Amino acid sequence: MKVPFLDLKREYASIRKEIDQAVSEVLNHTQFILGPEVKALEEEISRYCETKYAIGVASGTDALLLSLRACGVEPGDEIITSTFSFFASAGVIANQKAKPVFIDIDPFTYNIDPNQIEKRITKKTKAIMPVHLFGQSADMDPILNVAKKYKIKVVEDAAQSIGAKYKGKKAGSMGDTGCFSFYPSKNLGAVGDGGMVVTNDPELAEKIRLLRVHGSKTKYFHSLVGYNSRLDTLQAAILKVKLKYLDTWHEKRRENAAYYDRAFKGMDLITPRVESFNYHIYNQYTIAVKDREKLKEHLAQNQIGFDTYYPLPLHLQKCFEDLGYKKGDLTNAEKKAQEVLSLPIYPELKREEQDFVIEKIKKSISA
Repeated sequence: MKVPFLDLKREYASIRKEIDQAVSEVLNHTQFILGPEVKALEEEISRYCETKYAIGVASGTDALLLSLRACGVEPGDEIITSTFSFFASAGVIANQKAKPVFIDIDPFTYNIDPNQIEKRITKKTKAIMPVHLFGQSADMDPILNVAKKYKIKVVEDAAQSIGAKYKGKKAGSMGDTGCFSFYPSKNLGAVGDGGMVVTNDPELAEKIRLLRVHGSKTKYFHSLVGYNSRLDTLQAAILKVKLKYLDTWHEKRRENAAYYDRAFKGMDLITPRVESFNYHIYNQYTIAVKDREKLKEHLAQNQIGFDTYYPLPLHLQKCFEDLGYKKGDLTNAEKKAQEVLSLPIYPELKREEQDFVIEKIKKSISA
């Protein structure tokens, strides 16, 4: 049996008629840039995330970048973030000529350890960027309290966590801005790149709108130097269709996660820990094992898809050598980078496929 890590063909097949109709409508009205579907999606996302504003941008990376710009990040500023994340979290900081300050993670949730943040704050600290990894929110209350104490901004990297909840609040709605990615593999995925910024601050919302169109409110007149970072109308139309199904898909992912949890109980591996105050939407189902290479080889031999998020923490990446971090500085992230493995979890995953994955993992670990 072949079990793919993700099967977008199955998702498309389940809503093909609606997707094709939405695409056809855009092709017929030809408003390909900032067409009516973009505004409609922004309104729907703002309601879904329980924020006042939502601004569609070209990617999740741009959502972070434009948020930092809107928050006034300048060269030499410091931004505190997790070392255990996709590269974009740190890359956007460096591209603003600011300095990423990496924090270690909780070894069970893989999210940033809020207890380590305050001691890393300096006069140069401009913002904190918590990452809601794998579909579970970081512990936001202590982060928000520290930010308020030192009067610094909070930019939520919620690229993997649209619809996740923290104490009843939607991921992305708690900081100054929340940033989402619509990369195809996300729970809410486009058919290319796409992103969204949500906020309750009207000034930040207005500035991000300006930044996404070269700093222009009136055509050919520019109040600041911005970017070309607009969410395509075609992508917005497709995302509008998918958004209707998102909560149902979340629940199916949660069912699949619970099935894995029960099957793996008592085995020599660590299943995802969900904090009692969180609603996890499982963009990934990530286990930790002692001999990951052995398990990877066994899964590959049996045509089972998997991925490794992430094999090398950001503080040890070659491009950040000049920051002076060394192996042993952030031990939790370094250890987990050698142990984590993500398994198929998508809503269309069949029970017999999941049983096959479980069977092969049990065989590998018990051998």
